[in-house]
Amino acid sequence: MFYLSAVTLLWAFSFSLIGVYLAGQVDSWFSVWIRVALASVVFLPFLKFRGVEKSLIAKLMVIGGFQLGLMYCFYYQSFLLLSVPEVLLFTVFTPIYVTLIYDLLKGRFSPWYLVTAAIAVAGAAFIKFDGINENFILGFLVVQGANLCFAIGQVGYKYVMEQSPVELPQHTVFGYFYLGALCVATVAFALMGNIDKLPTTQLQWGILIYLGLIASGLGYFAWNKGACLVNAGALAVMNNVLVPAGLLVNIVIWNRDVDLVRLSIGGAIIALSLWVNETWVKRRVAQQYQQA
Repeated sequence: MFYLSAVTLLWAFSFSLIGVYLAGQVDSWFSVWIRVALASVVFLPFLKFRGVEKSLIAKLMVIGGFQLGLMYCFYYQSFLLLSVPEVLLFTVFTPIYVTLIYDLLKGRFSPWYLVTAAIAVAGAAFIKFDGINENFILGFLVVQGANLCFAIGQVGYKYVMEQSPVELPQHTVFGYFYLGALCVATVAFALMGNIDKLPTTQLQWGILIYLGLIASGLGYFAWNKGACLVNAGALAVMNNVLVPAGLLVNIVIWNRDVDLVRLSIGGAIIALSLWVNETWVKRRVAQQYQQA
């Protein structure tokens, strides 16, 4: 849990840094590419080429392509459609995806999880009850794309490491994770990037360097290493600890004019969905699997 807790504190600032200083000012596709490229640089010196099975290299690259490459493509676009608190709150679906994907890998599925999702959607709708528009709906769906990719990546990494134990230290093979993400980010920037909207200030460059080297470079390695040390339930819960941490940072430092009443009620409904999931849905799912 130490790794997951440390990265949560590290990532709590990332949402606001992107939403306040980069979104709409710096091309989002370039932001994705430079962040992934810098993260790759961190682990390239440790990368082992000999003694690593090609199948493992391919799996790590695919996982990185999902968890970092595709996830960032969705994630950065969401800040053009939603506020930082909305992006944060809509990430609460990630634990549901984590549990569902892990169950699917084990050959199981339960429709009871739809109850949790329905309550969470109601909470999201309440936050924007008087202002739901195409951008809001699209933004909500874009965040879910990011959530799904992030869940696929971390569960996939945990599953692969459980099925294919590596004698080499994890940091000597984790560079393949970033190279997979870099392939996705490079294609996305080449096809959709706008070179007229590159960073123009030292602050923007500084934030991108921090996000690339520290938040991504060290953060994703520590998060995935931590994911291998806990069970799927603990991993799902830790995904949502990031929400209150990120909200606290954003509201206290950058977004003091937010409608706290509506945000609090909507957030409480979303939190209720998690409580229902932990106390009622999981029990029903366990009974279903036992009967099967």
